[in-house]
Amino acid sequence: MKRTYSKWSSVALIAAIYVLAGVAGWLLFEGLTLHPFTHSPLHPLIRLFIADVLATVVVWAFGLLFENVSVYDPYWSVFPPIAFLLWAFYTGVWTLPVILLLIASWYWGWRLTRNWAITFKGIGHEDWRYTKYRDRHPLVFHTINLFGLNMMPTLVVFAAMLPGLKLFESTNPLTTNPLTLCLLIFGCIVCIASATIQLIADKQSHDFRAAHPGQVCNVGLWKHGRHPNYFGEIQFWWGIWIMYASLNGIDMFIGGAIAMTALFLGISIPLMEKRQLANKPGYAEYRKQTRILI
Repeated sequence: MKRTYSKWSSVALIAAIYVLAGVAGWLLFEGLTLHPFTHSPLHPLIRLFIADVLATVVVWAFGLLFENVSVYDPYWSVFPPIAFLLWAFYTGVWTLPVILLLIASWYWGWRLTRNWAITFKGIGHEDWRYTKYRDRHPLVFHTINLFGLNMMPTLVVFAAMLPGLKLFESTNPLTTNPLTLCLLIFGCIVCIASATIQLIADKQSHDFRAAHPGQVCNVGLWKHGRHPNYFGEIQFWWGIWIMYASLNGIDMFIGGAIAMTALFLGISIPLMEKRQLANKPGYAEYRKQTRILI
């Protein structure tokens, strides 16, 4: 279903798809209160996870319809802040940890969605990463598309969100332990600083590319790290975990931040490095002189 859409009609179309995905997820969340086999009550977080999976499937289906995996791209930055806000209304919990979480996640989500809107070329344009998989693995592409390009990021993000969602259940009083309060605020600062690093890196990269097309961006934050935007993304999710750990200590919920770090270090960064080495002659030297992260 290849058609030509302007950038802003494409944005409106993506927004409509996401509203539909959100409504589908919410209806499932509200309807799926009991386990289908045991008929025991389902934990709300399990219901949220299932709703998240359904919303991802809806977005994936529209990606198939428009033959463009990039329909999924904004999901990464849209779902977490909206889910956190809806969770606050659902649980009725508006404690200081929750308010700090909402401030951090909405600032981060605004930054990332803004960058997507700036770089988005329309629904007729597919990200080079997806095109590569489509061209190289035509026989199994739809399997890669559903499970690797759509569902895996959803699962990693949900795992990284769990520490934030567990903040709504915390009963640890902040007033009895100044260190707890300091760590909580520190985690929020890490989140905001991380999103700000990404915001600055975005601006420096856009300005450099406009002035020096085809060259390696090695100014500002990019002079000190090859992927300051990815550095900020990794650190943001560690900031969420620090907020959680300030109240609950170190437990299995550290796994989400670890998975997020592994995703970038093991997949996203190597893919970008390989592309840069192939397309930009000066990148090999830049790579020798500059650290992978700040």
